[in-house]
Amino acid sequence: QVHLVESGGGVVQPGGSLTLSCAASGFTDFTFSDYAMNWYRQAPGRQREFVAAITRAGDNTIYGDSVKGRFTIYRDNAKNEMYLQMDSLRLEGPGVYYCDAVHGSKESWGQGTQVTVSS
Repeated sequence: QVHLVESGGGVVQPGGSLTLSCAASGFTDFTFSDYAMNWYRQAPGRQREFVAAITRAGDNTIYGDSVKGRFTIYRDNAKNEMYLQMDSLRLEGPGVYYCDAVHGSKESWGQGTQVTVSS
């Protein structure tokens, strides 16, 4: 089971920026570069929603409609880390960002890091 730890969350003003990190460890049969990676966000009382995805080599990315043009997902396979650069953050309540590692039917989640955009 891959172990994922998110960090970088906090409180930021609208229009500000924040970069989240996801550190991966605990690999046995595969390496970090074998896993497609995703970011999701969950607000209190709401379902987890897709934010962004990146392929194993980092050569292709997909974004949710609400973050297109504002967020950038990238990864460093040498460091076993993935990141989410969030710019032009919008005023909204607290949300927890989770990273997710997928390889075939295997999927692992981190514990999340909270981000609050507030004035």
